[in-house]
Amino acid sequence: MPLLDRPLSNAEFTLDVSGIAGFFGSQEALAAITTIHLFKGKKWLGWYNMPGSYSIARTIGQLANSNVWDRLFPRPDDVALAASSFGLDGKLGPKYIASMSGTVLQTTGYLGYLTMVWSKEGQPVKIEGRYTMPTRVAFLDLRDVDSQRYDTILPRDLTHTLLALIPILTSFMACIACAMVGDWFCFAMILLGIVSCGITSFVVGSAKLSIEGRRSAPGAPHGDGLLIDTNAIVVVRGDNSPINTITRGRFSLRLVGSPHYNRIGLCSLLLITQFLLQLLLIPQGSLFGQIMRRSS
Repeated sequence: MPLLDRPLSNAEFTLDVSGIAGFFGSQEALAAITTIHLFKGKKWLGWYNMPGSYSIARTIGQLANSNVWDRLFPRPDDVALAASSFGLDGKLGPKYIASMSGTVLQTTGYLGYLTMVWSKEGQPVKIEGRYTMPTRVAFLDLRDVDSQRYDTILPRDLTHTLLALIPILTSFMACIACAMVGDWFCFAMILLGIVSCGITSFVVGSAKLSIEGRRSAPGAPHGDGLLIDTNAIVVVRGDNSPINTITRGRFSLRLVGSPHYNRIGLCSLLLITQFLLQLLLIPQGSLFGQIMRRSS
């Protein structure tokens, strides 16, 4: 018997379309997953009923590497690296010209692309004088950078942690509310969403993100040069090693369970199971439970 009278029990309509919520919020959910490696401790903050379970499962499921997972989550022939799948690679950077060695790279790597994006985000300072074509010029000094250590993890922010507790508490409160009115269908689906997303966040967040740098040869000249893009120039100055990392380096994301990544495959299978079950069970719940499901 339910502990409380079920609200909206006499309503003549239901939110049956709530079962397709796995399609909604995919961009936001993927953004949360792809940035989970950049913040310390963020892998512990995924215990809430995250939307977009189908899109997440389809994206990370392609990383699992075995005959079974390839049939469940087909991949293209030219399988992208893990870093590309998580939005940490795949875009070409600007042209680079070394002022001392004369080296010319028509395109640089993803770190070069990010450097150019960074240069365009600041507030420009207009220089009075001769009128020329409008061009942004930024200066990047890398002389004091330790070329042997690149920190890719941002420190934990208390504000972000407190904000992350809002969806977590909301999901658990909605789950408890469904249990109190005896709506076990919606209760089970909210709880399954919390568990599946929490496990997925932990497994994906356990991957190690690093930067593969490029050391310079002994006696090589300084890597001072120019990154040139349309109407933007970045003047870089420093030793060859950190500048080589910008022009030729790349992100490396080491997932757990190499080489088959069965944990990633199981997480994707759990998310797909959640998506299919909610199509069947959410319409069986009460209107109040469906509202709690959508609220979470």
